[in-house]
Amino acid sequence: MAFRTLVLLLFATLVFSCTRNITSGTGSGDIVIFPSPPDTARIQYVTRISSSKDVTGNQKSFAKFIFGENPDLPINKPYGIAVHKGKIWVCDTFIHGLVVVDMATNTFTQFIPTGKGELKVPVNCFIDDRGYLFVADSDRKQIVVFDENGKYVSCFGEAENFKPVDVFVKDNKIWVTNLLGHQIYVYSNDSAKELLNSFPAVNKDNPQSLFSPTNIYVTDNKVYVTDFGDFKIKTYSHDGEFISSVGSYGQGIGQFSRPKGIAVDRDTNLYVVDAGFENTQIFSSEGKLLMFFGGNYKGPGDMWLPAKVTLDYDNLGYFEKYVDPSFNLKYLIFVTNQFGPDKITIYGAVEPAKIGKKVSTPPKRKKGSQQAPMF
Repeated sequence: MAFRTLVLLLFATLVFSCTRNITSGTGSGDIVIFPSPPDTARIQYVTRISSSKDVTGNQKSFAKFIFGENPDLPINKPYGIAVHKGKIWVCDTFIHGLVVVDMATNTFTQFIPTGKGELKVPVNCFIDDRGYLFVADSDRKQIVVFDENGKYVSCFGEAENFKPVDVFVKDNKIWVTNLLGHQIYVYSNDSAKELLNSFPAVNKDNPQSLFSPTNIYVTDNKVYVTDFGDFKIKTYSHDGEFISSVGSYGQGIGQFSRPKGIAVDRDTNLYVVDAGFENTQIFSSEGKLLMFFGGNYKGPGDMWLPAKVTLDYDNLGYFEKYVDPSFNLKYLIFVTNQFGPDKITIYGAVEPAKIGKKVSTPPKRKKGSQQAPMF
């Protein structure tokens, strides 16, 4: 059985990875795009971040002589990722904390709280509209909350059968995947953090139930959940009523091997990271496979044990210069890779540029910040 599974995974990797294509852009050198020509490009590999030097650049000779060489801080083993107001927050389980990339100041810092906010295995994170950081810590078995300045606020969780893997905040509610309880737990987003609801009913014989809920994404009217143990993405109403599912176990197009992180764009298309196929698949709101990108790592644009995907519409100006002039950048796609040289891979959802394309400019840099090559 193990040999058969290995063969299926190898075959699937060959099938999925064939969509990567390197081609010459207009005046910008080689670019990586998906899908391959002659199909219209929809995704372009933009850049990657793996350590502090990718953000801050190389130290000036004089500063190095006076102050000594700054260490190159790596992103070790990333999983969850959030992008909010010019900052990228990455859960790094190796350092028991998060890496914070500030795109406005070109700084790279490690957020490793102590005391009441000490983290053990921070798997996923979410930042709400106030700038509050919610961290799902699977070993601490709690959701740990920090304010916009990184100060510990509170923590919450259940005493038994509770292993939080992901967290999402919407409509003044906190949605948590509970791996041990096989359910989604919904809490009030106030000081009480009261448990309001949990769903679906636990029933191993019911395909509408959850076997191993890991990642979650909440829209205005739906809750998307990765059921790792059932090789599906399951969708529920906010009240917990089952709506539909996408995927199944297998090596075919639109099937999953190790589904993990998920995200939904403004057109209600569903993005699913698969750590087995090492790609990200995109499905329509009707569950139809639209395309996939990534593949077994061979070079920039590919993935190596990817874990999480998140979309960003607000920080395009920092990345426009990496986009081929023949494309318009619609939004950004961030994917974390737990292994390999590209720990955070950044893609752009693109469309053919119209004549007279106007390139957006990055937000104004904060006073006193120095220009660095990444942003």
